[in-house]
Amino acid sequence: MSTHDSTAQDAAPTAEPAVDIPEMPAPRVREFPAHSIKGGVALLLGLLGLLVAVALVAGGATVAVAGAKAALIAAGLLVGIAALFAMGGLNMVAPGEARVVQLFGRYRGTIREDGLRWVNPFTSREKISTRVRNHETAVLKVNDAYGNPIELAAVVVWKVQDTAQASFEVDNYLEFVATQTEAAVRHIAIEYPYDAHEEDGLSLRGNAEEITEKLAAELHARVEAAGVRIIESRFTHLAYAPEIASAMLQRQQAGAVVAARREIVDGAVGMVEAALARIAERDIVELDEERKAAMVSNLMVVLCGDRAPQPVLNTGTLYQ
Repeated sequence: MSTHDSTAQDAAPTAEPAVDIPEMPAPRVREFPAHSIKGGVALLLGLLGLLVAVALVAGGATVAVAGAKAALIAAGLLVGIAALFAMGGLNMVAPGEARVVQLFGRYRGTIREDGLRWVNPFTSREKISTRVRNHETAVLKVNDAYGNPIELAAVVVWKVQDTAQASFEVDNYLEFVATQTEAAVRHIAIEYPYDAHEEDGLSLRGNAEEITEKLAAELHARVEAAGVRIIESRFTHLAYAPEIASAMLQRQQAGAVVAARREIVDGAVGMVEAALARIAERDIVELDEERKAAMVSNLMVVLCGDRAPQPVLNTGTLYQ
């Protein structure tokens, strides 16, 4: 679903209530690739350094001169320590993961290439998932635009798009997404009614696609600062609160009955009109205004009645 289309629709001058999309502060840091090399080469060099260290220590142990012996052993220990320290820069990055690299508190880039990578061992590397995730809100109880208490819940499909913003712009991007999702759902719920009284008005139940587009647009604006991209959002639960559910059900049933009656009356009027036109066209019988009124009355009763009509035989005239 496109958030740009819904934003453009919100900006258009209509009589519908506009959704106030919050303005988040501009991000102070953006993701960029960290400088790293293939881990296989670094691992090979580290193992080679350990072998050199072992060889120096072993060679120093065979030397008879005390000064040379101490120098070789010390050099071997230093090479071994340096090799082990250098191998500390190795990182295993799985698919769907990234490493946020920091050096003395400064952001130095993100490793997104999967496999074994090597970076400066003085840096710290924080693991962050870039997989697609689901977040489903609890069932929230809010008042809609008409003040009626309703219950609703939503599910949001999202992923981390900018690891730097997710790590440094918010304290905890998981909690941030959960909180902003609940806030957006509540805000959408109070902006629109559950059922619109006007035919051209938006409602949560009658215009699900339009409302979910507006929800996606607001969610995108709320979580963009955390480097999160909203893939899709949907309402999973939408109903009146239990205390008014029965009354609203009766209202919906009454509306359905009225709509059905309206259709029946419209159809009956058309049938009566067609019957009168056929009678006049074929000149079956000449009807004055009073007889037409009686015929219309009888046909409307037959066509609009709830029960089958009971025929009555008139043994006199039409006027008796």
